[in-house]
This record gives sequence, C-alpha cells and structure tokens, in this order.
Amino acid sequence: MVNSKMKGKKGELEFCQWLRDNLGVEARRGVQYKGDKDAPDVVTSVEGVHFEVKRTEKLNLYDALKQATKDAGENIPIVAHRRSREDWVFIVKAKHIEAFSKAIGASEKKDQTAIFFKPLGA
Repeated sequence: MVNSKMKGKKGELEFCQWLRDNLGVEARRGVQYKGDKDAPDVVTSVEGVHFEVKRTEKLNLYDALKQATKDAGENIPIVAHRRSREDWVFIVKAKHIEAFSKAIGASEKKDQTAIFFKPLGA
C-alpha cells in the first residue's frame, strides 16, 4: 500500500506537470506545513487561484471543495482531481467559472488558453 503522503506528493507533482504542459503556466508544489492560502498544494503563475489537489480513487466532492474554499482565502478555490487511469478534472463553483477563465487567460500563454476556455456561442 502506498503511503498517503507520498501519493499526495506524487499527485501534486503530476498536476504541476499537467499545468505546465496543457495550460503553459508555471507550477510547483507548495510548502506543505499547514493548510491555508499561504501553503497551497500547488503554487502557480495564475494569480488569484488556489488549487487543492486530490489524487484519490474516491473523492467527497463537497468536502474537498469546502477544504479548498477554507484554504483559498480571497482566491478562487479549485479542486483538481484524478483517479487512476482517468484524466484530471477541475471542480469549481459555478459562480467562479468566469473569474477562473479570466485568470487562466491572463497567464503566460494567453493565446493557447483563450481557445481552451472559449465561451459557448463565441
């Protein structure tokens, strides 16, 4: 059985790589000494966004989002989740989708992410 801390670390590193490869943003693991806005799971170049990374087979969606919201402070709370052999998914409150889209669009590879987050009907 894999140690849960090691699995969490591996998931965070994997998610950082996904962010770099797919959204073109800088990303690294945060300092893991306390859970709050000053110690996110992942530190990125996307301003105003707090990523809570969950690399688990079973996820309680609302508990994960509550933790992300508590830790995010004034930032947009995003839960990034992936099960084995599945793609990463983002869990974000509907009221934050527009702000999240703008934050991603303002990141370093604006031209690449503008297509990714193009509004319906645009």
